[in-house]
Amino acid sequence: MDTDLERLAAAHGVATSYQDWSHEPVVVRESAVVAALAALDVDASSSAAVAAALADVEAAPWREVLPPVAVVRDGDEVVVRSALAPSVDVLLEDGGQVRVASTPRPTEQREGRTAWAVRLPALPLGWHTLRAVAGADAAECVLVVAPDRLELPAGLDRTWGWMVQLYSLRSAGSWGIGDYRDLRTVIERSAADGAGAVLINPLHAETPVLPINPSPYSPSSRRFRSPLYLRVEDTAEYADASDGVRANVGALRPTTSADRIERDPSWSAKLAALELLWPQARQDVLAGFRAERGQELEDFALFCALAEQHGVPWQGWPEQLRRPDGAGIEAVRRELADRVAFWCWVQLLVDEQLAGLGSDMVVGVIHDLAVGVDAGGADAWALQDALALGTTVGAPPDSFNQNGQDWGLPPWRPDLLRGLAYAPYRDVVRGVLRHAGGLRIDHVMGLFRLWWVPAGSSAAEGTYVSYDADAMLGVLALETVRAGALVVGEDLGTVEDRVRRDLDATGVLGSAVLWFERDDETGAFVPPAQWRRRALATVTTHDLPTAAGFLAEEQVRVRHELDQLGHSLEQEQARVRAERAALMELLESSGLLARYGGDPVLAMHGALVASPCAVILAAFGDAVGDLRQPNLPGTVDEYPNWRLPVADPTGRPLGLEELLDHPGVRRLAALLADGVEGVR
Repeated sequence: MDTDLERLAAAHGVATSYQDWSHEPVVVRESAVVAALAALDVDASSSAAVAAALADVEAAPWREVLPPVAVVRDGDEVVVRSALAPSVDVLLEDGGQVRVASTPRPTEQREGRTAWAVRLPALPLGWHTLRAVAGADAAECVLVVAPDRLELPAGLDRTWGWMVQLYSLRSAGSWGIGDYRDLRTVIERSAADGAGAVLINPLHAETPVLPINPSPYSPSSRRFRSPLYLRVEDTAEYADASDGVRANVGALRPTTSADRIERDPSWSAKLAALELLWPQARQDVLAGFRAERGQELEDFALFCALAEQHGVPWQGWPEQLRRPDGAGIEAVRRELADRVAFWCWVQLLVDEQLAGLGSDMVVGVIHDLAVGVDAGGADAWALQDALALGTTVGAPPDSFNQNGQDWGLPPWRPDLLRGLAYAPYRDVVRGVLRHAGGLRIDHVMGLFRLWWVPAGSSAAEGTYVSYDADAMLGVLALETVRAGALVVGEDLGTVEDRVRRDLDATGVLGSAVLWFERDDETGAFVPPAQWRRRALATVTTHDLPTAAGFLAEEQVRVRHELDQLGHSLEQEQARVRAERAALMELLESSGLLARYGGDPVLAMHGALVASPCAVILAAFGDAVGDLRQPNLPGTVDEYPNWRLPVADPTGRPLGLEELLDHPGVRRLAALLADGVEGVR
């Protein structure tokens, strides 16, 4: 690859090589590098274009007195580029002002300007404005003052809880899908058992038109929450409705499948019920909610109204409606004012049903943040000026997916995020942290780099594009401190050393999954006592076999039947059996198997308790012997991803009432409660 192209790629954070899952170096195809640069609006199609782009990127910092944003910690410096030494002050977000008294320190010079390093005084955490004046040069930028480090919530030493796929926990009162009342039931029962946390699948909002996408990891919006989980009967409007309206609402309750979660009939029934209750809406409360949530909510509600009229994706809408500031938007906003108000009200109901959940627990509800959004959904429409819409993210080829993965989600553009002072990213974090005790970031490596797949290319033809991780972590830390929450990063798989180092320095907890706690060189399972303290520990995840499924080789059977193995059945069976034997050896040699009466599933959870990890979570499916994993990566409709209710080993679905009283759940809850309490 041409040296200038390599320099240009490096300047824009585009990788020209990387280490794969086996730590072997891989050289990226030149076409992938050129395509990634093109997605950043950088022309690298010829030698002349590369030379011009390289000159431009090197000169760019010297065209501005201040960058669009500076993310700093206590005692950091900012750089001002001006001919004369600048005077600097900070306008605080509360209206105060701080004069920076330190003497600017000159560093490099170029084109008549000097880069002056200015050390900032101690400043309150927050989103402030930095102002610099140097003769004729004057500028302002957003100044984000972030905490040095996140600390665990007050009172948290160690705690345990459940990780929940909410849709799968149907009660007698829910309409075919687990809902926010069911979540409250789980939280209250868990708290009574001594649990301190409940981790739930992403509750991000879907586009509210049929068919509803079943994947919680491909949402329409990460800033707003799903109305699919509403308990209609728990709304104030239902309580105030006449007996006749209530009867009409009750008549809408859908008949759904016993062994599958069917979102479309559930949502159709709930939407019809909400339409019946809309005349009862508390307009004064709604007005206050709209004022609080501002333009973000208005645009999301408008998107929902437009999607009802024009369908999805929004790229197929009339040209004048394809941007939230498009030429036809204000007219259609007036035309659809009642429907916009309706969708704002629906979000108010969601907000009310989530408010306060888990507030009595030491951690509370840990909400999951998906890595991206549907390219045709609400956030991609509203935040398109911060996204690379012609590109999707995924993962490079590895031992499990030899062709790589394309998740179909458009990535943030690092340059546009910076130009917008990270406000779109901040708003996503704020949205997920609302009414949350914690935040789990799926594929947390995405704060450092993401695998970009050019449009029309295979996943194997992509490359990594880097982000300003220091800035991303700073914004995350600031918003987390303000929410009084903890953060967990899903740092599984191939992870660069700097990722775990920087996450730990920021105070972000890692993820310890029993299947993956292996020695890199020998492959042997690491004794639990050697696991990380600052981590959330589980036996498995939603993308992996359940405990019972692992022991029964269910994942081998299913992947073989779906032709997902990539090698022979015999090879996969031998690999899984060797892995199982190694795990059983760990459980036996550590005395865990004997301690728990020879029950390997209980012994696996005993391993979590034996670790020093701060948060320990179990899955209801593991407690009752469910063989089926919630999601099988590499499939869409070939496997019922995100559609399975929790079931016993025979596949019989368990209602929430039966589930919470199930002997397996009672036994596992007691094990975790006693174990965590006993090692404090």
